[in-house]
Amino acid sequence: MSQNACANPLLLEWVKERWDTARERNSKGVTTYKHAYDSLKACPIAFEHPSSLQQLKGFGPKLCERLTEQLRKHCDENGLPMPRHPSSKKRASKSNPREDDAEDEPARPAKKAKTPKPYVPAYRSGAYALVLALSSAGEESTGLPKADLIEEAQPHCDSSFSAPTDPTKFYTAWNSMKTLLQKELVYERGRPLKRYVLTDEGWEVAKRIRDTAVPKASTSNANPSLTIAGPSKPPVALPSASSRPANPSTVVLDDEDDIIPQPPRNTEFGDVVADGTVVPDDADLPSFTPIKLAPGSFTVELVLDNREIRAKTDRDYMQEELAKRGVKPIVRALELGDALWVARCKQAGWLPRQGAEGDEVVLDWIVERKRLDDLLGSLRDGRFHEQKFRLRRSGVKNVVYLVEEISMDSTHFQKYEEAVQSAMASMQVVNGYFLKNTQKMDDTIRYLASMTRMLKTVYEGKSLDVIPTRVLTTKNYLPLLKHLRETQPSASHHISYPAFASLASKSNNMALRDLFLKMLMCSKGVTGEKAIEIQKVWKTPNEFIRAFEQCGPGEEGKRRKIDLVLSRLGHLVGRKKMTKAVSQKLAEVWGEV
Repeated sequence: MSQNACANPLLLEWVKERWDTARERNSKGVTTYKHAYDSLKACPIAFEHPSSLQQLKGFGPKLCERLTEQLRKHCDENGLPMPRHPSSKKRASKSNPREDDAEDEPARPAKKAKTPKPYVPAYRSGAYALVLALSSAGEESTGLPKADLIEEAQPHCDSSFSAPTDPTKFYTAWNSMKTLLQKELVYERGRPLKRYVLTDEGWEVAKRIRDTAVPKASTSNANPSLTIAGPSKPPVALPSASSRPANPSTVVLDDEDDIIPQPPRNTEFGDVVADGTVVPDDADLPSFTPIKLAPGSFTVELVLDNREIRAKTDRDYMQEELAKRGVKPIVRALELGDALWVARCKQAGWLPRQGAEGDEVVLDWIVERKRLDDLLGSLRDGRFHEQKFRLRRSGVKNVVYLVEEISMDSTHFQKYEEAVQSAMASMQVVNGYFLKNTQKMDDTIRYLASMTRMLKTVYEGKSLDVIPTRVLTTKNYLPLLKHLRETQPSASHHISYPAFASLASKSNNMALRDLFLKMLMCSKGVTGEKAIEIQKVWKTPNEFIRAFEQCGPGEEGKRRKIDLVLSRLGHLVGRKKMTKAVSQKLAEVWGEV
């Protein structure tokens, strides 16, 4: 039977066109269009409306709807009446029933046909970005190759098209292309270099995206909300902080992209601040005239620890992604925290002439970043309490504890879930830190970029008071800072970055008392508060060891050693309370029980 002998030649011609297009695009719909063409060609029945074709093989609601639109366009162009839909004929016949039937059968309301919900990709997802990028090329475009498409799409997507969100997996935002191909919103053309082009349905999706993207985009650059984090979202796997290199090479990226080698960690600023003597009261605090940093004489910059890497093979991911968001971080090994902000003088050498070192002043914001598994590990080995202790001694007013949630084995995590939740609550309530939860590193990067923009707005328009380094010692720094904040709450007092690094150093300028406290907190169950109470009784490690030796030998001496700490500090309550288990653990470590 020829095409002209078909009972529905016009519809058959249109189906043939769609079949040919599907073959050209190598689409999965080729088989469906072939079945539709063969069944319509062999059918002897003439159909008035394309919706009646659903009884034939290969015709579904979607294809019938497309043919209906094509027929409507054909009728409009040629001045022909559009055939009535079969369902409208049935409704017309039911609207004039015979009078005797009307008395016997009550009219039933017609059921509303369910219209399929149009597909719109999730905001700033991979599919969303790819459709936007392809639509920006224009309808006359012959398509974009993969490299150009990724470059065009990346600014519209929160995930990377080149690096997986989870370094243990291989999925990137580019995997969304598979979804677009399956839904026939995009087709491939050309060999060997593939080019990607939007289909007619893809252009409709692009139009829906552009219609709905404007109100969402208006909120994308809002300042970070400093509120306590809500319920956790489904976790996403992220790289471990343990992947940091043990001895990283330290570099600083300046405004001209020069790479300036820095001295090794803990050696450059070790002697900047002297040890000094204990300050008994406020009357012994030093008096000084602050160095004034006028508005406009400095810029606020983000300083990023050079061990904040995504993976061993992707060390520059954070810096590159921050740069894409307009924030060019200074990268170096930080003595404390994983990110902080400094006011950088525009005139090099000005601060040293005024009595401070370097060209940077540390602001009152610092970020400690922890992956969920790293947080759990630090709770188990005592690093969590030691880090909180050092953050408190740094004098920084605003501490942000940023926790990146990751996927963990549920059986393993349930054992420590209560401890993690308790630590997070203690962080906020007891220490006064701000807790920020993110789902992945990309969220962390967006948060740091947003914080940088916010701090630029807060600080760059006001004057900063810098404490001259010559009046600072490790013993008077915290009392002096506390006194200034209480007596001059409206002023903003800061210290130079070299002075801060010297004070925050883990090893330099460390008093025996601090070292003893750190040693005590290595024992399970000994928090910072408990370590301080122990140190009040036994001032040095030598005194503590001698106290155990004086308990004597034998079983009686062993019992005394186990009860030594509990017998002296058993009266404490609350967070300082000593338990039998803690006393025994200390006896095992220090008394060799």
